[in-house]
Amino acid sequence: MKRILVVDDEIHICELYRSELEDEGYAVACANSGVQALDEIERDPPDLIVLDIQMPGMDGVEILERILGRDKGIPVILNTAYSHYRNDFATWGADAYVVKSSDTSKLKAEVKRLLGE
Repeated sequence: MKRILVVDDEIHICELYRSELEDEGYAVACANSGVQALDEIERDPPDLIVLDIQMPGMDGVEILERILGRDKGIPVILNTAYSHYRNDFATWGADAYVVKSSDTSKLKAEVKRLLGE
């Protein structure tokens, strides 16, 4: 079973994505901060990461840089409510960019594409 790490400081978003992705057959872990996410990645690397950008403390761009510095083989989907980040050069290392929505179909489609399913 493929394992996905959802990183978002909004707990309700984590729970929504966990529910939706588990229904698709994935094992899902959630991290609510950058530090927690990096610890989780170090302890048990996921097959894919869904990463919010705007979070207190360490933001998603910094987390993305650290992930890419450790392991470029883990696909990362940037998932944010702010579409202007798509044009930010610092986010171009991500494998996909999805604007947050209550409709998770685009997110699920990107997960399947990146996991080769």
